[in-house]
Amino acid sequence: MLGLELVVLLGVAVLLGQVVAQRLRVAAPVVLLAVGVLLGLVPAVRRMELPPEVVLLLFLPVLLYWESLTTSSRDIRTNLRGIVLLSTVLVILTACAVAAVGHALGLPWGPAWVLGAAVAPTDATAVGALAGTLPRRQVTVLRAESLVNDGTALVIFGLAVGLTVGEEHLTLPHVAALFLLAYGGGAAVGLLVAWINMNLRRRLDNPLLGNLVMILAPFTAYLLAELIHASGVVAVVVSGLIMAQVAPRLIRADHRRQALALWPLATFVINGVLFVLVGVELQYSVRHLSHSVLVRGLAATALVTLVLIAVRFAFLFASAYLIRAVDRRPRQRLLRISHRARVVSAFAGFRGAVSLAVALSVPHTLNSGQPFPDRDLIVFVTSGVIVVTLVVQGLLLPAVVRWARLPRDTSVEQEQLLAEMTANEEALKALPQLAADLGTDAKVTEWLRQEYEAYLATVRARGAGTDDDPVLLHNRHYTDLRLALIAHKRSTVVRLRDERQIDDTVLRRLQAALDNEEVRFTAGEQTE
Repeated sequence: MLGLELVVLLGVAVLLGQVVAQRLRVAAPVVLLAVGVLLGLVPAVRRMELPPEVVLLLFLPVLLYWESLTTSSRDIRTNLRGIVLLSTVLVILTACAVAAVGHALGLPWGPAWVLGAAVAPTDATAVGALAGTLPRRQVTVLRAESLVNDGTALVIFGLAVGLTVGEEHLTLPHVAALFLLAYGGGAAVGLLVAWINMNLRRRLDNPLLGNLVMILAPFTAYLLAELIHASGVVAVVVSGLIMAQVAPRLIRADHRRQALALWPLATFVINGVLFVLVGVELQYSVRHLSHSVLVRGLAATALVTLVLIAVRFAFLFASAYLIRAVDRRPRQRLLRISHRARVVSAFAGFRGAVSLAVALSVPHTLNSGQPFPDRDLIVFVTSGVIVVTLVVQGLLLPAVVRWARLPRDTSVEQEQLLAEMTANEEALKALPQLAADLGTDAKVTEWLRQEYEAYLATVRARGAGTDDDPVLLHNRHYTDLRLALIAHKRSTVVRLRDERQIDDTVLRRLQAALDNEEVRFTAGEQTE
């Protein structure tokens, strides 16, 4: 199939899947998986196998970088111990448990550890798509865990594959060195790329060039880390977390507006395409198995999925009691969550496209030239585990959340109100001095003071939580009238273009200004 045909087909599949998911009120990844399976029935698509490089080198850096930029660094620091345990110890224990199950089902130890490494890490894109309704702290921990645990899984995977093909020797210093290189080298590369990124962004005034640097950053971090055999995942995440801290002071408004228009759309499309491709790969792996191996693979999929869920539940509860026994500081007690909330976190351990990419990276042959043992079975079981966790756990998660009766998380709204009130109050205090420094006319200063005071009164009224407040009613009337006037101005400009009194270039410039004004008022209305 031609590349263009495949691009169009995948785009239509993502569009249809998202529309159907909204109509049925089902999590989009579940529907996109089904669409991918149906897409695999198309003869031209049926012959396609997803190259692991597509995920590991093309899709993954972009998704990880955006997740890093939009994850709360404060919550990561607060919950750092738990995140480290989940992304390292839990991954190792999970891989070990799955390897034991795989060996019991007839896999040699090497391929069994390969399977364990493939299904051990949770997936950042799946967590973001399916667990977004949880309280902010839980979502942050889940996202941070899935951002980092890929590095641990890839080290285990590399060891397992190397031992199987005859390239690695398992000794404790060697394993320790691999983990040190993966995390230490990845972090160092992430720091370097972030430093280069910051210096380039300071010197580039053109927003197109600035955002080109932003696009190149995750790919550069990933590739540089892979060149020194470090973790590209860690490099991308570290670079993204650093930029998330410095960008508010460093990035100009026009650069930021352009980036916020590009990245959400790009990650939305990539996420959708990945879930569709997982569905396509599932039917591909099924067709390459004999009947007996297929039955064995289905049994293995069920057992491995149960093991993943059981190990995650056991670890989350055991680690919580261990931390409580060791650390009794009052600060630690404030971080405790209920058992019901812990059940929700345990149930949100979704697997995704990264696991599939790891499984597809298994070589086809050993150094001796013999086929890699049970490679097709590893790919099939990994695909099956992804489907079961996304579909079964994804569909059941809303019911589990309702059962948990988690308190509504209003921290974001409260902190936003605090920030808006504080910023406007301090701006009003600084207004006389700033006006004097700039030599601003007294009438302009008074007009601006009244505008800021009106906005501050609206913010305070929103914080009071009374929808019938006269200030809020006045603000709604003002916003509605401004939006109506903007629409009238836009229609007038379009009419002038149609009458050939102005050129399309002028229309686009004025339309962009009107769009910015409309977005500003619409965004203000949505926060009420």
